[in-house]
Amino acid sequence: MESILQCVLHVSITVLLLLGHMITALEVPLDPKLLEGLPQPPTITHQSPKDYIVDPRENIVVHCEAKGKPHPSFSWTRNGTHFDIDKDPKVMKKAGAGTLVIDISGEKAEAYEGVYQCTARNEHGAAVSNNIVIRQSRSPLWAKERIEPIVAQEGVSLVLQCRPPAGLPPPIIFWMDNNFLRLPQNSRVSQALNGDLYFSNVRAEDTRSDYICYARFPHTQTIQQKQPITVRVLNVDAINETMAAFLNDTDFFSDSPSGERRPTFLVPSGASSSAMVLRGDVLQLECIAEGLPTPEISWRKDSGDLPMNRTTLHNFQKTLMISDVTEADAGDYRCMASNSQGAVYHIITVTVKAAPYWIRTPKNLILAPKENGVLSCLPSGNPKPTISWSMNGIPIENSPRDPSRKVEEDSIIFSDVQPGSSAVYQCNTSNEFGYLLANAFVNVLAEPPRVLTRPNKVYPVITNGPALLDCATFGSPIPKITWFKEGQNSVLDGDDYEQHKNGTLEIHTAQKADSGKYTCVAMNSLGKKENHVYLEVKEPTRILKQPEYKVVQRNGNVLFECKVKHDPSLIPTMTWLKNDGELPDDERFVVDMDSLTIYNVTEGDEGTYTCIMNTTLDQDTASAKLTLMDQPDPPTDLEMTELQARSVQLTWVPGSDNNSPIQRFIIQYEDVLHQQGVWHNLTEVPGTKTTAHLELSPYVLYTFRVLAVNEVGFSQPSYPSARYQTEPAVPEENPSEVDAAGNEHDNLVISWKALTSLQSNGPGLQYKVSWRQTDGDKDWESVSVANVSKYVVSGTPTYVKYEVKVQAVNDYGSAPEPNAIRGFSGEDLPMAPPEAVQVLVENSTLAEVQWDPINPQMVRGWLKGYKVYYWKEDPQIEEQKVLTFGRNKTQGKLAGLQPYSLYTFNVRAFNGKGEGPPSPNQQFNTPEGVPGPPASLRITNPSLDSLTVEWGPPVELNGQLTGYTLRYQPINSTNELGPLEEVSLPANKTSCTLHSLKYSTRYKFYLNANTVKGAGPAVTEETVIIMDEDLMHHPAVDVGKGHTELPHPVYPITQSLRPPFPKVRPTSPGFGNVSSSVGEDGAVLSWEYWGLDKNLFVEYTVENSKEEWTKESVNGSQTYLLKGLKPGTYKVRVVAKDHTGVTVHSSQELSITVPVIPSQQVDIATQGWFIGLMCAIALLILVLLIACFIKRNKGGKYPVKEKEDAHADPEIQPMKDDDGTFGEYSDTEDHKPLKGSRTPSNGTVKKDDSDDSLVDYGEGGEGQFNEDGSFIGQYSGKKERDTAEGNESSEAPSPVNAMNSFV
Repeated sequence: MESILQCVLHVSITVLLLLGHMITALEVPLDPKLLEGLPQPPTITHQSPKDYIVDPRENIVVHCEAKGKPHPSFSWTRNGTHFDIDKDPKVMKKAGAGTLVIDISGEKAEAYEGVYQCTARNEHGAAVSNNIVIRQSRSPLWAKERIEPIVAQEGVSLVLQCRPPAGLPPPIIFWMDNNFLRLPQNSRVSQALNGDLYFSNVRAEDTRSDYICYARFPHTQTIQQKQPITVRVLNVDAINETMAAFLNDTDFFSDSPSGERRPTFLVPSGASSSAMVLRGDVLQLECIAEGLPTPEISWRKDSGDLPMNRTTLHNFQKTLMISDVTEADAGDYRCMASNSQGAVYHIITVTVKAAPYWIRTPKNLILAPKENGVLSCLPSGNPKPTISWSMNGIPIENSPRDPSRKVEEDSIIFSDVQPGSSAVYQCNTSNEFGYLLANAFVNVLAEPPRVLTRPNKVYPVITNGPALLDCATFGSPIPKITWFKEGQNSVLDGDDYEQHKNGTLEIHTAQKADSGKYTCVAMNSLGKKENHVYLEVKEPTRILKQPEYKVVQRNGNVLFECKVKHDPSLIPTMTWLKNDGELPDDERFVVDMDSLTIYNVTEGDEGTYTCIMNTTLDQDTASAKLTLMDQPDPPTDLEMTELQARSVQLTWVPGSDNNSPIQRFIIQYEDVLHQQGVWHNLTEVPGTKTTAHLELSPYVLYTFRVLAVNEVGFSQPSYPSARYQTEPAVPEENPSEVDAAGNEHDNLVISWKALTSLQSNGPGLQYKVSWRQTDGDKDWESVSVANVSKYVVSGTPTYVKYEVKVQAVNDYGSAPEPNAIRGFSGEDLPMAPPEAVQVLVENSTLAEVQWDPINPQMVRGWLKGYKVYYWKEDPQIEEQKVLTFGRNKTQGKLAGLQPYSLYTFNVRAFNGKGEGPPSPNQQFNTPEGVPGPPASLRITNPSLDSLTVEWGPPVELNGQLTGYTLRYQPINSTNELGPLEEVSLPANKTSCTLHSLKYSTRYKFYLNANTVKGAGPAVTEETVIIMDEDLMHHPAVDVGKGHTELPHPVYPITQSLRPPFPKVRPTSPGFGNVSSSVGEDGAVLSWEYWGLDKNLFVEYTVENSKEEWTKESVNGSQTYLLKGLKPGTYKVRVVAKDHTGVTVHSSQELSITVPVIPSQQVDIATQGWFIGLMCAIALLILVLLIACFIKRNKGGKYPVKEKEDAHADPEIQPMKDDDGTFGEYSDTEDHKPLKGSRTPSNGTVKKDDSDDSLVDYGEGGEGQFNEDGSFIGQYSGKKERDTAEGNESSEAPSPVNAMNSFV
């Protein structure tokens, strides 16, 4: 019972200790400032590999570096005993480290072979390195041997053995010929893993005398060559004839081995074999078979599949390689060799062993006094490795006893540790395949808390994302961390917060309200420390408008938009990707702030475009696809089926629609017989169909092609189909558009639309033309014609009705009987005028003419109507006017007559041939009407309060003038009209003086003439009475600057804003009397406007250009001066706009040409002061040149030249006269004779002594072969030469040296 209690107590203590370790284990942060102040046992940081093969030509460097506080010292053991470095002058230890550098110059490397181990020690413990086994690399010579030629019968198998000398490390084997070319290998001839060359069966082409095996030793960079092997392949008859003389005429070989046979394995032998491989190594299984024909090799694993990502086949399927082997790769592997004669297989049983490997390596322990901990060492291997512990490099059983330490098989348990018990422990685990050594220290520290996180650090995060606030601390014992937020006294915990073991506070879903100041407090038994950090919660970055899927035609443009919302405190960066890669470096791709534009899209631009908006905290992405839409590809594979006399079935294969669905197919044909090279549309079918039933015409040699149509356009035509000819037949239709009409008074012209070659249906196409008069019982007359579309019947009566028929006829018969059409023979001029002609005057501008219809017998054709000719009896006006009236009219009105005038007229009838004779002339007078506008209106003789109005009589009086009416009214600054004054004037006056007018006032004048019928239209004029004679000129406006300001008035004048020429107001509001003139100051425009809208603008643009119209406001004026126009031709117009800016009236466009004005600048070259200045400068230059010339003739040197003479560059020497070489490139080593290629007797080759080394021929050791055996690299060796009596001679490099440059 007592023993049970002790066992339970022991287990409980162990569990408690383990729990204590889990709770109190401490890691030292990698903070340089912190590490400087903490004691630490040594830790090995760098060491040489366990198996260290050294190059005998180079110094031996054995690495051993460690860290610790204080910095450790180093010592070495060699073969288990202390290695006194100070006693060997060839051995040097690097300062601050334990690394050994052994100088082997003049020494043999074998003297330093052995097992080395490094120990790093300070006052807190000692760490040891692995056992480092140092061995010298070796490249022994090939044993001398005599190889007899091999004679083989054609078809048998053959093995050429290499058997290279054993080297360290093993050499790399390859076969070459005398020309240093790789021997070709294939499934029949290949090299095995051991270097032998295997022939599954030999052929006559294998006969050669230069089968050479080469061995390359990597470390020494040397190549050894086996003696060449000669192989002769003979057939049976040749062998018997060759060997008969030596073997008493007996056969040397029988016939049986050379025939075809099933495979047998050369490697490995037997039906099964086994192989062992270590975990993590590469498994190599090899099967080489002989047979005829050459066998094929295949592999499988009986117990499962081959590992897909780790399995490769090499050497023409003969070698199976599995990398990074695991225990699961153990099992039976079956290789099978097969040919046409049979198959054979071999089973290789693979066993996987394992050198020790770590499941969990020992970890350093940092404990506070009185704390507990566990140091674990958990290895694995096959067989199971053993574990041994050491402390500070001494087996733990030989170390001083420590009551706080308990050693178990794979762990050391520490309880209630004390200060000063720090040490380094070594765990050594091993089995028959190797060992592992791990150092782990136990460091006992007592430290108050330290907060390592930078104070006042700001953590920006995104809303709804996690926030991690760091509180990295160090202390021993491990400090306890608590968090507080500004304004809150309670510890932060609960569902919203999570505190990690390292002290970091995590807020799972950060919100705006979480922003603020946070405090972390670190506390242990030795003290307390706190730190403040800040959290800023930002708005997330979001793409509001994502790029959309685009389909665009070739050479079109496409725009991808990507509009983003982000926190204003963050700086966004937009990146565009194409297919997850960078955009092409092409100026067609234009990236703006929130868009990507691609111009002139091509096929290569198709793909997925991604917009990435990055900030320092987050990003958002959106993608869209770009598809190029193009014309469809042409259909292919046209085929005709169901061939009938008048139909055929056509099928085809559609081409690519290029991302735009095919809408329809167009079937075209070529009539090779009648119109070769001309293609006609025959029919169309929907884009979903790939076949069409075609109705054909007789007597056509058809060739078909098909075009596809989509939204973009037409495809190219398909390749034409085969030809198909239909048989001739009678015509199926008659000519269309038959017409009969005479073009002379005694003929009948019969015309029609000729049939096409497709409509002819056969050879010998003619037209049977028939005609007869419809009145009476006239017989049909007919004629047959060919190759025409018109026939003229002569000698017909004038304007007689006929019936006409045109029928198609060919060599096979006639078309169906056509329907007759009717027409008339030719017309003649009417024979008489209309009768009973009279006139009725209705008013001063309108009269009506009346007549009786003409006798139908006199028409002699189809009456089209009547024409009234009339004219004004005025010597200055000779023009006749004509009005035409319909055939059923017997009266017509003459409008627009001139009042108070005498007119003459007559009437005529006309038909299709022309006009008949006129009726006798008659005359009539028009009564008086209102007069026209006065011929002119102008303002003269201005004074302070009066002016004179002058005018000219109307050009069109239209009666007797009875007088004039003059009206005028003022206009204020807002263009409002004042009260209207009216003055009546007699007919014989042409001027009037007005008094009592207001100065500085604008007036508008209206003047019209009167007859007994009333007043005629008025002419208007506006004027402004102003006080400055400078404003007598037109107001000037520079282009683009508006009106100039008016100067201060000086004395009263009036300014006329209209030119003095006749003005006629239009019937509707608008512009009139627009004119222009060009002077040196610019172009002056004048116009008249009667509309209500006062927003007037002058617009102009360069003629024949696409530039926009330039607009200038004229502020109610009716004249305007455009300044600043460049020479050229301009289009100018005046427009009126309403308050919304819409144009309501526009004048006609004027063309203005601005000439080139000769420049008035003074030519500077003709000025006296300029000529004098140039002469002075030329004289000064001449003086300077003379001074320089004199100094040079005196032998002066420039300072730079003197320095060069004083300090000649020793590297720059003239060409030697004796050997023609340049001194600076002389190299005495290049003139040394070639050294031999023999290896020293000790089996090693030193770098300075061997020309067999690859070092002198490129980059030694890096030469490689391609899979087919060809070399990678080229000759790059030194060029050696001897010189004798001035003549150079070169000696060819040795074959081995040449090989060094290849391998």
